[in-house]
Amino acid sequence: MHKEQHLKSSDTIRDIVIGMSDGLTVPFALAAGLSGAVAKSGIVVTAGIAEIVAGSIAMGLGGFLAGRTEADHYASELKREYDEVERVPEQEKQEVMEVFADFGLSEKLQQQVADEMAKDTDKWVDFMMRYELGLEKPQANRATQSAVTIGLSYIVGGIIPLSPYFFVANSQTALYYSCAITLVCLFVFGYFKSKVTGQPAVSGAFKVLFIGALAAAAAFIIAKWVSGGGL
Repeated sequence: MHKEQHLKSSDTIRDIVIGMSDGLTVPFALAAGLSGAVAKSGIVVTAGIAEIVAGSIAMGLGGFLAGRTEADHYASELKREYDEVERVPEQEKQEVMEVFADFGLSEKLQQQVADEMAKDTDKWVDFMMRYELGLEKPQANRATQSAVTIGLSYIVGGIIPLSPYFFVANSQTALYYSCAITLVCLFVFGYFKSKVTGQPAVSGAFKVLFIGALAAAAAFIIAKWVSGGGL
């Protein structure tokens, strides 16, 4: 028996990807940059923790505002659709017919479906929201859940590149360990991110790895140049 496989990526997975990707990359670049400018790991740890706290709050707030915007937009369009099916029902029926015309149904069947759907206002409006506007009803408390998930994912991601600095006093020595740990994590994260989103896993992993390494290298070189007047 043939079994179809479809991607079932939830909003939660998307939020984890957003938080982790920035959490792994930004603090890693910051730590690398500071390692090129200062010798003591304590300074890197202090700055890194401050960045992780600020970054997680900013990312979480961004997720919350995006969720609220989505919910407000859906509510606004839902109100407008209810108004239109009451005020101009024939025009809304025509729009239903146009949707089914795209599926190849005959004009007679289009009219029958539109007339039948018009008997239930709630289902009619739900159909228009989904197929005319392409909008799905947001989950309850979606904005808050998104904020928490993104913020926590950012913290988890940010702690990884910073962790060697807690145990190694010299910042440049700690950077070597940080690079090794973070690059492995970036590769693994990129691999699973690509698997979840249906992209080629290995090439996706290398893309994430390359972006993180490039950001860290750029930060290190610039900090080294600014602090020492050259490389």
